[in-house]
Amino acid sequence: MEKSNYALLLEELSTITEPKKLLLHSCCAPCSSHVIEYLSPYFNITILYYNPNISPREEYEKRKQEQIRLINSLKCKNKVDYLDCDYDNDLYESKIKGYESCPEKGERCTICFKLRLEKTAIIAKENNYDYFCTTLTVSPYKNSILINNIGKLLESKYNVKWLNSDFKKENGYKRSIELSKKYNLYRQNYCGCIYSKREKKESFHPE
Repeated sequence: MEKSNYALLLEELSTITEPKKLLLHSCCAPCSSHVIEYLSPYFNITILYYNPNISPREEYEKRKQEQIRLINSLKCKNKVDYLDCDYDNDLYESKIKGYESCPEKGERCTICFKLRLEKTAIIAKENNYDYFCTTLTVSPYKNSILINNIGKLLESKYNVKWLNSDFKKENGYKRSIELSKKYNLYRQNYCGCIYSKREKKESFHPE
C-alpha cells in the first residue's frame, strides 16, 4: 500500500537528529502558523513569501506584514528567518493567460502552484538549503496530492530535496485557526487572485 504524504513526512522527520535548513514557502500568516510550530523542532526555517497571485497590491502588502509580525511573535525552538520577494503580479497574469475563467481548483490554480513552488526550489538550490516545502497543504481547500507531485518533480529538476507534507492532518488546520486567534492574525476570505475573489463574490447569495 502506497504511503500517504503525511506518513512520508513523519518518516522523514524521524531521521532528523540535528536541525536542517528548510526553505518554506508561505501563502499567508494563518496557514504558516501551525506549520512553523510543527516543523521548528526539526529545522532552521526560512519563510519565503512569494505570492505573485495576490491582488490588489494593498492586499499583498497587508498579508506580507502579517507574516512578518507572526514570525516576530512566535516562540520557536530553532531559528526562523524571513525572505521577501518582489511583487510579481505581472508574471502571474502572463502565466495564467487564457485560464482566467477556470474555476477554483482548476488549471489556473495548478499553474499558480507550479509558479510559486518552482521559485522556492530555485532559491533553495542556489542557497544550499537541505529541503524546500510549502504551507499550502495545511488548507482543506488545496489538493495536497497535486502539490506534492509538483514538489517531487521540482526536486528532480533542481536536485534539492522536497519535504512531502499534508499539514492539515491530525487537526493541523484546526491548530492554524487556534494560533490565528491567539495572535489575532488577519484571515483573508479569498485565496489571493482577483479571479478567486470574483468567484467568491459570485457564489455568495444572501438570505
